[in-house]
Amino acid sequence: MDINEQTRRFIAAHRTEQVRDIALHVHPEDGTDLAVALDCIEGWQRARTKLPQWAACGDIIYPPHLAMEQCSSQSTAQYKTDLAQRLSSGAPHPTTLIDITGGFGVDFSYMSRVFDRAVYIERQQHLCELAEHNMRALGIGNARIVNADAAAILDELPPATLIMADPARRDAHGSRTYAIADCTPNMLAILPKLAGIAPTIIIKLSPMLDWHQAAQDCNRALDDAATPAAVSEIHIVSVHNECKELLLVITRHGAEDGETDTFPLVTCVDDDTVFSFHAQDTAGTKAQERKQLRHNTQPTTSDQPAYLYEPNASLMKASCFDLLAQRFGVTQIDSNSHLFVSDKQVDAFPGRAFAITVYGPVKHTLRGIKQANIAVRNYPANVAQVRKRYHIADGGDTFVFLTTMSGKKTAFMCVKA
Repeated sequence: MDINEQTRRFIAAHRTEQVRDIALHVHPEDGTDLAVALDCIEGWQRARTKLPQWAACGDIIYPPHLAMEQCSSQSTAQYKTDLAQRLSSGAPHPTTLIDITGGFGVDFSYMSRVFDRAVYIERQQHLCELAEHNMRALGIGNARIVNADAAAILDELPPATLIMADPARRDAHGSRTYAIADCTPNMLAILPKLAGIAPTIIIKLSPMLDWHQAAQDCNRALDDAATPAAVSEIHIVSVHNECKELLLVITRHGAEDGETDTFPLVTCVDDDTVFSFHAQDTAGTKAQERKQLRHNTQPTTSDQPAYLYEPNASLMKASCFDLLAQRFGVTQIDSNSHLFVSDKQVDAFPGRAFAITVYGPVKHTLRGIKQANIAVRNYPANVAQVRKRYHIADGGDTFVFLTTMSGKKTAFMCVKA
């Protein structure tokens, strides 16, 4: 796939402008492929923040909006690359990556660099043509592009070091799907064969999925596989406190290993913050005895500081709240609130930290507050309803957390620690 000179000139001249304005008001010269040009302009504009290394490469051809929306960001692609490199370390050379759901090729373009050979498989021909062009533009010389439905050619695939899969989370009508069995391809149906092709498989899934259930579903699908394998790691990946990906790592195990470990390693990532635990750490951990906070409406004194902590998005997804309390010496204010407090500041807590200025009954604590950043946790009203009822504008340096503590509606007024 290539772009003619007229289209290239059009893209270069208008790539910083609004796509809608271009489509309505700009008249291209003869020979310009306007549809391709608009896709490339919009794609490049998205790539400046999502894929800056790709945006810096002037010869990239971008796909329509949906493929750009669904592709990995640079940071998450790099995370998977580091993970793949660790998982394949020690594997005999030449090492081979097979990406069975190539898509726009972002993950493939990063992960392929740490393997000797790399195979990209994609059922949509136009994405294969894009990948062929873009991999050359990015200087990736070890890539083989295959236009096929991976599920239909499993018996033809060569042995590999690692298989990457990012099943499409859209049905035939374009609606979103979340369950593993509803994605394309159905990973549960093909996992047993994949385990025979590569000793390690990484599956990228919707962050909406429950990780316990996803792991159980995959392990159940592998129960009768000719090659024993199981979920060994789970990665919950967030960027700037927004949960982006759920990654399952499936690895082979020998018959001599006996029963598979049903407690995989769970790693919660948010930018540079990493928190890991084995699943049994939460299964058998008793909740620490929760201290009862004394309600008051006076600011805390410097002699007795009080701090409030909100876990990051990956930890909220992992639901390892008792373990957080145990490791960091903080107290969960209520079993369903998922907010923590301490008398002394805990700098290493993986999430946002606030110094409490006032806390107590909601109506009394919010009296006189004109502007604040509001969050609700285990509270019978949403943020918009709270703002309307108490006439509080958004923004400012004050943070208010509304929650339920010991059955009582409570407000914590804070500033960033």
